[in-house]
Amino acid sequence: METSPITSHKITRIGDQGTEELDDQLAVEEPLEIQIAFQSAGQQQRRSISVTMRTPGHDEELAAGFLFTEGIIHSKSQIESISHSPLDENRVVVTCSAGFEPQLGSLERNFYTTSSCGVCGKASIDAIRTRSVYTDPQEGLVLNKDLLYRLVEQIVRHQNTFEVTGGLHASALFDVSGQFLMLREDVGRHNALDKLIGASLLADQLPLAHRILLLSGRASFELIQKAAMAGLAVVAAIGAPSSLAVQLAEESGITLIGFLKKDKFNIYTGHRRIISL
Repeated sequence: METSPITSHKITRIGDQGTEELDDQLAVEEPLEIQIAFQSAGQQQRRSISVTMRTPGHDEELAAGFLFTEGIIHSKSQIESISHSPLDENRVVVTCSAGFEPQLGSLERNFYTTSSCGVCGKASIDAIRTRSVYTDPQEGLVLNKDLLYRLVEQIVRHQNTFEVTGGLHASALFDVSGQFLMLREDVGRHNALDKLIGASLLADQLPLAHRILLLSGRASFELIQKAAMAGLAVVAAIGAPSSLAVQLAEESGITLIGFLKKDKFNIYTGHRRIISL
């Protein structure tokens, strides 16, 4: 059984009416080690790929999404199984299908990744420009601005753990009619998106070409890179995009929206997909 994403902690609250002792709800943050097992030259191999600080829950999706968005695996068929280590709930082992040997030589990543920066361990900017297996830019996809306005209310309504703790990022998926499909939360914004993409991968729903990705915070380079890997054509963020995120979105044919609110937003790239009338 996975650890609860919420824990209680006694605090002292200071206010105009004095002080009080009470229990506060915190988002859990624990390390997750992702390992990959495969056959090589007739021998069973197991490699530790990464340790990431995450909120427990949907660990199998996180592992699958991480391996996919890093370009280590390219389809669900390359995964035989995903399981927690029987000795450690904070370790997940992804076993590759027979006949598939992942190419790990180009994976230039530090062993430890913090929850606040998913790309800190990368050796260079070139190492994170992973090429997506999905190249269709979805030129025919067009969305009305009013549809985008409705997404903000929905992500707030579905952020269950954030409502309790106030301490998590979220990635949410919608169809092109604005219908809510799925949401994943985590202390790390990159983990939340990996969980979402991992869930889609394991359900054989990639590419996500006819889906809208909504990010609860800012749009960083790595989140756009992961979106491109999953074949997404539209990414909207409640917060601001970075300059490199905008550059990558432009290069990848992604419509990137920032500062999305109930009555306004900014379009940074891919303006042709949004109808403002």
